[in-house]
Amino acid sequence: MKVLVVDDEPDVIEVVNLCFRLRWPEAEVASAHDGDQALKLIEQDRPDLVLLDIVLPGMDGFQVCEEVRRFSDVPIVMLSARDAEVDKVRGLEMGADDYITKPFSHLELLARVRAVLRRYQNQLPAVGEVFESGDLRIDYASRQVMVRGETVRLTPTEYSLLFHLTRNAGRVLPHHTLLAKVWGRDYTDEVDYLKVYIRRLRQKLEGDPETVGSIVSERGVGYKFLAA
Repeated sequence: MKVLVVDDEPDVIEVVNLCFRLRWPEAEVASAHDGDQALKLIEQDRPDLVLLDIVLPGMDGFQVCEEVRRFSDVPIVMLSARDAEVDKVRGLEMGADDYITKPFSHLELLARVRAVLRRYQNQLPAVGEVFESGDLRIDYASRQVMVRGETVRLTPTEYSLLFHLTRNAGRVLPHHTLLAKVWGRDYTDEVDYLKVYIRRLRQKLEGDPETVGSIVSERGVGYKFLAA
């Protein structure tokens, strides 16, 4: 497995290297010190995971994340000393899969990394059927999503969320249920993750993150997909 650490602090890169050497020795860890170098390495080396700091020389981590999402769905975990909710939400909106606040323990980092990789690598059951609702068409076997005949590119996390919503169309799925199914049992309190990803799905499926469309919120309870 290839891991790319994007951080301009040598101490942080060394800590991450040490963490993987001790706990995941088969992992190959590379590093980049700024956004431009990171983008080049992601395109050339195609890492399996990116650990991305926010504060970088030149292009910041939010911008790097947004640029990466234009051409890759590689799992991205943001590492930052910023613990404000607004920073976490912005990172998720840019396309990050998780957000870890510095300082972090070796065990926390690896647990989060393993959770992100499980979501990325886990192939949901190849249900041999097609789901159609209005302009939306999902081929569960091929994991292809189309809206008005055009293919919609979803990250693995976005697809997993849409999968569970549509497989339970018409039924309200509580926040904690969706979080456990998509992110894992350790994330059942991270309702902000869910809100951000619902907005991203609405943007990609409806063209507007504020358009409710088929994904309806049951205030304080959860979400459901309304089939046409």
